[in-house]
Amino acid sequence: MNKHLKLTVLALALAGTTLASAANAFPFGKRGGGEEMTPPSFEELDTNGDGVVTAEELDALSAARFAELDTDGDGVISSEEMLASMQERAQERMSKGVERMIEKLDEDGDGALSADEMPQKGSARMIDHLDEDGDGAVSAEEFEAAKEKRGDKGGKRGGHGGKRGHGGRG
Repeated sequence: MNKHLKLTVLALALAGTTLASAANAFPFGKRGGGEEMTPPSFEELDTNGDGVVTAEELDALSAARFAELDTDGDGVISSEEMLASMQERAQERMSKGVERMIEKLDEDGDGALSADEMPQKGSARMIDHLDEDGDGAVSAEEFEAAKEKRGDKGGKRGGHGGKRGHGGRG
């Protein structure tokens, strides 16, 4: 394939997948959660397997992706359909993330996490941060001093009625 034809096919591929990319059909790069996404392979684009990708193949793929999103078949993608698709993809990513977390932390291999298998780093870090006298525990006085240092009054965080935000500062 000559250079001009290759550039033309690439331009058609990009143009043909614009809608699909916007709808998350052909995502690649890093997602917000750090999950690596890959572009479609040549074989996926070459739907008839003849060794070349044509504009017709790209148009057909885009039409198929559009049809997947247009769940009610009315010829338009509503915000509800787009949201449902995004929620489905997010659910899939979360499920995979949970599976990876359990695989990583599940020391006894039973497919579930016991309290002993859960990371405890946050608790020790909090004690170290608040324990001013170094006795390995936080007294009521140390706790109140930390609240005062943060600006917390009466159990409220930063004047937001107990809601988190702005790092506890109002």
